[in-house]
Amino acid sequence: MRTRTRSFGNALYVLPALVFVALFVYYPLAANLYFSFFSFRAGAGGMTPVGFDNIARLFSDPIIGTALWNNVLYAVVSIILQVGGGLIVAAWLTHLIRPRIATFLRSVYFMPAVISITVIALMFTFIYGSRGGLLNAFLELIGLESLQTAWLADVETAMGAVIAVSQWQSIGYVCMLYIVTLQQIPGEYYEAASLDGAGRIRQFFAITVPQAREMIFVAMILTVSGAFTVFNEPFILTGGGPGNTTQVLATYMYNQGFFQNQMGYASAIATLIFVITLVLSLVQMLSFRTGKD
Repeated sequence: MRTRTRSFGNALYVLPALVFVALFVYYPLAANLYFSFFSFRAGAGGMTPVGFDNIARLFSDPIIGTALWNNVLYAVVSIILQVGGGLIVAAWLTHLIRPRIATFLRSVYFMPAVISITVIALMFTFIYGSRGGLLNAFLELIGLESLQTAWLADVETAMGAVIAVSQWQSIGYVCMLYIVTLQQIPGEYYEAASLDGAGRIRQFFAITVPQAREMIFVAMILTVSGAFTVFNEPFILTGGGPGNTTQVLATYMYNQGFFQNQMGYASAIATLIFVITLVLSLVQMLSFRTGKD
């Protein structure tokens, strides 16, 4: 009897959290999927069933292809710079420099992660400015005027400029996640490896990478999911332009929903984003065969 009472009491503690998750996570997901099968406008009243028309439109819409490619590009660059580069920087800060300097540099690298993305985007708008922008002024200073361009208005450079802002802001956060893990690796491992003649690079791949496997998995999930749900940077910096060259799935969904007022199609795009992030997360879990911790 006492066991049943305790189990019931534990269930009461968990119940509010389950209600909030169901109300603010699972219900919106289900409602969004439901709305994907209708055509309607916000404030117009009435919803017209269209079956799978919105879903079929995703496969024929050329802007969806552009947006999806940009999201893939985001993900690839994020994996290289945040997951891979962040681990290298974390190892450097943990093992290769003096503790006092490392503490200062950790704060420096982490600072962009706590700054509002709106503030960062506005700052980089000034940096990328075609006239009076800091980047073009620097290129002129070092004699590379030929490389000057309107970074956010040029179809050749706009997407790269937007992605660079995201990497600058996020790499410090991923780096801090790695540092927490690397500080828990026993120093005896590195001492034994040194006695066996292993250099820094060999120690990194033989000790650091395997010991950080769980955090690499977490970083992969965060960066890949973030790459397919990114919105703030392209929306503030370029609005998806010039043309649609910097359009990503989230900005295109916003455009269709709140500018074109095609809420049903916007719901279908949101469903696509959810399916992609879910599938990629499952693939990563199966590939790493980890994530238990």
